[in-house]
Amino acid sequence: MLFSLPLFLAPALVAAHGAVTSYEIGGKTYEGYQGFSPVSGAQIIQRQWPDYNPIMTVTDAKMTCNGGTGAPLSAEVAAGTNITAFWKQWTHQQGPVMVWLYSCDGEFTACDGKGKKWFKIDETGLTGPALNSNDWGTALIYKNLKYSSKIPQNIKPGNYLIRHELLALHQANTPQFYPECAQIKITGSGTATPPASFLTSIPAYAAQSDPGIMVDIYQGKATSYKCPGPAVWTG
Repeated sequence: MLFSLPLFLAPALVAAHGAVTSYEIGGKTYEGYQGFSPVSGAQIIQRQWPDYNPIMTVTDAKMTCNGGTGAPLSAEVAAGTNITAFWKQWTHQQGPVMVWLYSCDGEFTACDGKGKKWFKIDETGLTGPALNSNDWGTALIYKNLKYSSKIPQNIKPGNYLIRHELLALHQANTPQFYPECAQIKITGSGTATPPASFLTSIPAYAAQSDPGIMVDIYQGKATSYKCPGPAVWTG
């Protein structure tokens, strides 16, 4: 016997979410990972992620780089210029986009993303008056399949991880996190580093109960939205 699911449940069962699959830096394209299983020896700057499945809790160990622990290559980027991340697909239009950096303070092989060293350089949350709308950062990804962020002009040069995170809020009180990381070498003559108030650890940059994470955009009482985690540092 066949049963039909109510239409409002159908989107929750569609296993077609998305992940960053390439980057553009200084006019050059750097391919990322595009499959569902890590490929041994892949020559990319992106730390490999295993699948399109969401992370459901902000304290999950995969939150750092979606399970990725290393990559064989890195890309040079000049401070003050843009990095554009590209997605092959994205299906949700409610939730913020957040872009983070992590200073490796050494070689990428020893850069594990641990400790209170992550800081935001960009975010787009709610862009209109209503939470129950498509006026969100992730709607820009849905429409354009890309997102550009400026590397702070005066940042201290060195090896960094850049982490793009989409937080999907289309299911009430059921946040879905989609982070990916790549290895970049920032060049320039800057000396700026973010103050301690801008730094956090990942996982657990906020509590699961944070109002920017645990959200009901349909029947909740919120009339505004603040992205979870510390404020954006622009250098």
